[in-house]
Amino acid sequence: MAAGPATTPREIGPTADGRSLRIEWMDGSESILRPYDLRISCPCARCVDEMTGRRILRPEMIPETIHPTAIHYVGRYALQFVWSDGHDTGFYPFDYLRRLGEGGAGGSGRGGAA
Repeated sequence: MAAGPATTPREIGPTADGRSLRIEWMDGSESILRPYDLRISCPCARCVDEMTGRRILRPEMIPETIHPTAIHYVGRYALQFVWSDGHDTGFYPFDYLRRLGEGGAGGSGRGGAA
């Protein structure tokens, strides 16, 4: 997906209760992403087999209480999370985060209006 209003964040931060990540997109939509859903959807080579695309990470390996200890911007196209389980190799491109927020890409996030 090419960068555009639907995949360009206007604002990124925690939800009011501090339990999830909230992304407001330039097109006015909002994505609410739970840390657990983000962690089990990690797209890195340690979590997804590079040759087959099959998910290696099993959700039961991740505690429901997982949370990011840091979030870094990767250029203008992605976020990198440092997780409380020590995992930090996944880059989450903004188009992937948008799909997760809409319940796609294997995630179970809750998205706003598209």
